[in-house]
Amino acid sequence: MKFFNTAGPVNCERHYCLDPLTRFDLDEILMLIDQHKYFVLHAPRQTGKTTCMLALMKYLNQNGTTCLYINVEGAQAMRENVKESMRIILSEVASRANTHLKNDFLETIWYDIFKQRSGFALNHILTRWAEMDQQPKVLIIDEIDSLIGDTLISVLRQLRAGYDKRPYSFPQSVILCGVRDVRDYRIHSTAEKTIITGGSAFNIKAKSLNLGSFSHQEMIQMYDNHTQQTGQQFTEKACEKLWEYSEGQPWIVNALGYEVSFEMKDMRDRSKTIDYTHVQKAADNLIIRRETHVDQLMDKLKEERVKRIIEPIIMNAEIPQNVDDDDVLYAKDLGLISTHQQIRIANRLYQEIIPRSLTFSTQLTINHETHWYINEKGLIDTCKLVCF
Repeated sequence: MKFFNTAGPVNCERHYCLDPLTRFDLDEILMLIDQHKYFVLHAPRQTGKTTCMLALMKYLNQNGTTCLYINVEGAQAMRENVKESMRIILSEVASRANTHLKNDFLETIWYDIFKQRSGFALNHILTRWAEMDQQPKVLIIDEIDSLIGDTLISVLRQLRAGYDKRPYSFPQSVILCGVRDVRDYRIHSTAEKTIITGGSAFNIKAKSLNLGSFSHQEMIQMYDNHTQQTGQQFTEKACEKLWEYSEGQPWIVNALGYEVSFEMKDMRDRSKTIDYTHVQKAADNLIIRRETHVDQLMDKLKEERVKRIIEPIIMNAEIPQNVDDDDVLYAKDLGLISTHQQIRIANRLYQEIIPRSLTFSTQLTINHETHWYINEKGLIDTCKLVCF
């Protein structure tokens, strides 16, 4: 039985899903690849980037272009140790080529390349890969902005250094995939003792594409998958409430769906129709539990540039004052705000979670007696509160 996925890439054989290739403009991506462009695809966490990139790799490999997907997040642990980061990244390139392309050539040479080339080894192994045969090569690098400092600078510069060798001695196209656009990188280089922007380290970027949230119709389609498989219906008001809380944010759409139809035990009876009251209960459960997705998002509230955007909104200011445009775009890239018509918290679930998160420690330390304004029926005595 399929279910709503809330962790990791979506597998359409096991999870309710939309066709990943419909989540972005496939024609535009194919045009950029055909033009040998290097470009960026970015979106907030858990919106389906990895799922879409894996689907794109499969599509390209089935249509005459050799495409390799790699995930460089493992090198994050090495921080600014460029040499050890290169070792992890080269190992990832070779392993993925073996898994996805069924070619073990890079497995046999990557370690020798690493020993000989060290910090410039990525450039060399991509050259060897491109020169294996005459087929065009496309490289997808996921979680690129998880890399830190000099390691990130090294990767970007090695890609830039090979740009003039494409397509015969370097990948004809490279897709950088992450949360932020490369223009927003502010990279502290310990070696150079300065701040280097992503735009200067990777000035060969042709375009930045964004993976958006589900449309209202796509959200309905997700829940229809559940109805078609189980027969369990969602009322119209339930769907309105689901949209109100999620506004199409993919993780929230799936998390609410899973909570209301699998976690809430009384709703596992598929003869019961899901109404807006059940959706409200599911949303409350997610808020109280502080799911991993929520914790990751709330961690960003500690950043000064995010605070400058979020705090005025919470304090009911019409618009944040004296903020940099880049800070607004950064908060939007993280998925925290929407800039449609006006700057606001992205959806109702975040609107309820963010103030709770910011005041969580205060809530725990409140020592306040309530008996004096609670009447014998357990209700608030409004007159007492007003008089007080």
